[in-house]
Amino acid sequence: MKWEKGAFIITDRREDLDDEMIYRFLSECSYWAQGIPKAIVVKALDNSLCFGVFQEKTQVGFGRIVTDRATFGYLSDVFILESYRGLGLGKWLVECMMSHPELGNLRRWMLATGDAHRLYQQYGFRPLGKPDMLMEKLVPDIYQQTGKEIEP
Repeated sequence: MKWEKGAFIITDRREDLDDEMIYRFLSECSYWAQGIPKAIVVKALDNSLCFGVFQEKTQVGFGRIVTDRATFGYLSDVFILESYRGLGLGKWLVECMMSHPELGNLRRWMLATGDAHRLYQQYGFRPLGKPDMLMEKLVPDIYQQTGKEIEP
């Protein structure tokens, strides 16, 4: 799929993504994936439905959905490069992601955010209705652990 708005394009074509830019942002600039190895980023891209925001051939934003394309979708790694923020690109990116035709019948959407609650509330996201039903296993320093083999 491809969406166009003024000088910007959003695409879900994996082959269009700038893996290096995505890796650099996630590993160096994000608060949620500091130090993530490039092999892990590439593996995540290859196994998710990904969206790139472009101005001409330059990628300026990204988001991905971890999904079975039938019942569940998890929004992840959504970002716009700092110099392109304030143009409505983040909101447009989430709109495109949520309206993707392969995801129209998902029963549950989830995400984790530390700073964009108001953005996601516009798309129906709310705090957990029954937090006692959900559990997590979190290993926050997994990318810093030495001696772990990373498979691409």
